Amino acid sequence: MTGYVYDFIEGNKDLKDLLGGKGANLAEMTGMGLPVPPGFTVTTEACREYLRTGTMPAGLLSEVEHHLQLMQTRMGKTFGDAHDPLLLSVRSGAKFSMPGMMETILDVGLNDASVAGLGRQNGDERFAWDSYRRLIQMFGRTVFDVPGGAFETELAAARATAGVATDAELSTAQLQDVVYAYQKVFQEHTGRDFPQAVHEQLFLAIGAVFRSWNAERAMLYRRQERIPQDLGTAVNVMAMVFGNRGESSGTGVAFTRDPATGRRGAYGDYLRNAQGEDVVAGIRNTVSLGELATIDPVSYRQLLSIMQRLEQRYRDLCDIEFTIENGKLWMLQTRVGKRTPAAAFVIATQLVDEGTISLDEALQRVSGEQLAQLMFPSFDTDAAPPPLTVGVPASPGAAVGAIVFASAAAAAATGPVILVRRETNPDDLPGMIASQGILTSRGGKTSHAAVVARGMGKTCVCGAEELRIDGDSVTVAGRTLHAGDVISIDGTTGKVYPGAVPVRPSPVVRYFEGELSAHGDPLLAAVERLMTHADHSARLAVHANADTAADAARARRFGATGVGLCRTEHMFLGDRRQLVERLILADSEAERDEALAALLPLQRNDFGDLLAVMDGLPVTIRLIDPPLHEFLPPLEELTARVARAEALGEDPGHDGTLLAAVRRMHEQNPMLGLRGVRLGLVVPGLFAMQVRAIAQAAAARVADGGDPRPEIMVPLVGAVQELETVRAEAESILAGVPGAPPIRIGTMIEVPRAALTAGQIATAAEFFSFGTNDLTQMTWGFSRDDVEGAFFGRYLALGIFAASPFETIDVDGVGELVHIAVDRGRAVRSGLTVGVCGEHGGDPASVRFFHDAGLDYVSCSPFRVPVARLEAGRATTRATGSDSR
Repeated sequence: MTGYVYDFIEGNKDLKDLLGGKGANLAEMTGMGLPVPPGFTVTTEACREYLRTGTMPAGLLSEVEHHLQLMQTRMGKTFGDAHDPLLLSVRSGAKFSMPGMMETILDVGLNDASVAGLGRQNGDERFAWDSYRRLIQMFGRTVFDVPGGAFETELAAARATAGVATDAELSTAQLQDVVYAYQKVFQEHTGRDFPQAVHEQLFLAIGAVFRSWNAERAMLYRRQERIPQDLGTAVNVMAMVFGNRGESSGTGVAFTRDPATGRRGAYGDYLRNAQGEDVVAGIRNTVSLGELATIDPVSYRQLLSIMQRLEQRYRDLCDIEFTIENGKLWMLQTRVGKRTPAAAFVIATQLVDEGTISLDEALQRVSGEQLAQLMFPSFDTDAAPPPLTVGVPASPGAAVGAIVFASAAAAAATGPVILVRRETNPDDLPGMIASQGILTSRGGKTSHAAVVARGMGKTCVCGAEELRIDGDSVTVAGRTLHAGDVISIDGTTGKVYPGAVPVRPSPVVRYFEGELSAHGDPLLAAVERLMTHADHSARLAVHANADTAADAARARRFGATGVGLCRTEHMFLGDRRQLVERLILADSEAERDEALAALLPLQRNDFGDLLAVMDGLPVTIRLIDPPLHEFLPPLEELTARVARAEALGEDPGHDGTLLAAVRRMHEQNPMLGLRGVRLGLVVPGLFAMQVRAIAQAAAARVADGGDPRPEIMVPLVGAVQELETVRAEAESILAGVPGAPPIRIGTMIEVPRAALTAGQIATAAEFFSFGTNDLTQMTWGFSRDDVEGAFFGRYLALGIFAASPFETIDVDGVGELVHIAVDRGRAVRSGLTVGVCGEHGGDPASVRFFHDAGLDYVSCSPFRVPVARLEAGRATTRATGSDSR
């Protein structure tokens, strides 16, 4: 195989990089001997070259002509023939599925001459003219950017003139009039007639599909799904088969298992006398796939057999598009199907039980993102009012929000919204992303809204037929709701409720809390089984960021094997602020010592409670990090209060004293100022008090028969001399506390200089913990609080960031510093323990990076501990597996 064009008989499912997912899978089905219409694929390489130069690659059109000749020979028909024309579909097909985001053009090859021949050959002139009007509409919108609404206006006018409700009721003569009206619309918007040369139609269609790779909605979808922007799309050219040739024809989408729950069995939608786009667009309500057994039992049995073969071949849930033309079944597409998070876990364990995949591979079939979605709350149905209506439960979840009827309104909303539409289309993607959930009055589980929502983990209810949407209002069950009214939608049951329904913790969270048993529940059993295997497989340990005993207890229930970060400054909030004020305002050494003495027993009790909960597990306690003025009222607030008092001739009193202190301690950039280790070196006794409290709490725990394992972490070290100074004082204090266990001393690596001089710092540190939030800020040279709202959105839109570097580790920059620090630190101290305690520790992609970088543990918030555990196991068992993107 060479060149830019590959026949379906030449490829296979492993050539997705070159042929795209659709082309590779069409080739695979052809090789299996399944009934696939003849066709060929124009490669992603051709697309990338076209997008780079703006012109078709040299030799591409002649290759297309050659493969078209082969197709004509197989079909016994000629492209453009006026008497018995070969018609083509031209479809996009990238490596990763992007449902509805790029373009499709059907019925290519029809013109004013061949439409009559098509009608005569099939004895159905109405069918021919219906196909022709579809071509003009698709071609005009896709190739020449003719507004789709211009065509819809003419079609609606035709229905009104004929006095009918649906397109299917229009007569042949009426469809001819629609075609003439469409041609006029085309000419008015493009300045040229609709092309009658069929080869021109084909080449223009291929170029349009190439260009659709860079359509705004396609680029937005790729950013949302983290699909690389430089892959390009293949183009699949296939002989047309028609599901709109009467009641013995139809089209459908099928799944080999339920993509919502994972239950075994054939699921899907079927639509008689329709083309495939009608099902996916959701513009007509379908019947369930099971009804095909009554409509066409022969085709139904053949389809079930094919579905079984495909699932065995792909070793996973398969999503299948098919057409029946006059009782003949044709396979138009298959792919590994998108599924809900619950279905992903259930199906993965089912396939293990069936002997299809191993447990290692099952871990690759689920993800931390999916587990996080399963931990979202669900509705408390006991507190819910009667539902307004019930639709098709297309994507599980509980969503509450104000009604919006337009994608733009959803994207512009500042609060949670529910996007309510008759049906969605690819242009609605920005609104779908911005919405809490999607509700449509048309479509089924395989409509555009359902497929995209499942892929994004959005709650979706489709096909709620009782909804009557009219502009900015919707009427249902005798009630009229307007934009801004709040509704609740349940994507698990399909129920739509008025108002905000209370939510309750998800069953998965209750399982992790120990409140529910996994026995008898397919989802919880699957989660338990895969989490157990992940823990068994993982090399990385998972700790938690916990500042209180309650946080630590929850983290331990969720599977944490230690505390990787206890932020001691959080222990100085509330009523204790007054004690910190006393420390800051102390005018003498005696006053400072008195303030520290008051803080010591409080800190000792805090640490004692934490060590008791985490008995037998490491607890890494970070000495105070933020500037002390953060414990005082803001400068602006104090200034206003003092000015008001002075204007009234009153003594500002304590406020005046506080204002003087805040002004004295004010910094232009506190993030880079007197904080962390610098604070401990400048304020005598502060770090010493904390070290003494840790040692005394540990000694008391030992005396009570416990096994405390505290570790002292010094923040913001940039030079080994800083750490050496703090360490010397700490060791002296620890030696003076009777009964204290061995306590390791280490440092956070959060300053680029610390990473670069890690070899020196390791001489004084027994462990490193990367503070990736500060390390990211200092490496990039910006403040997170200032920049995220200022320009991150623009950077993401421009592709400068694939994801926020505060959410997913910047591998090339911050990640390189991590590698340097690990290598240089362990070169000096071979037993150096290395972890990470920023929130990156709970990000799935970042966990995989930290595994590869050789870290010993990750630490994250308690709620994200299960996600990190799963990803730690997946990082160890990575192998080529199924990918439903």
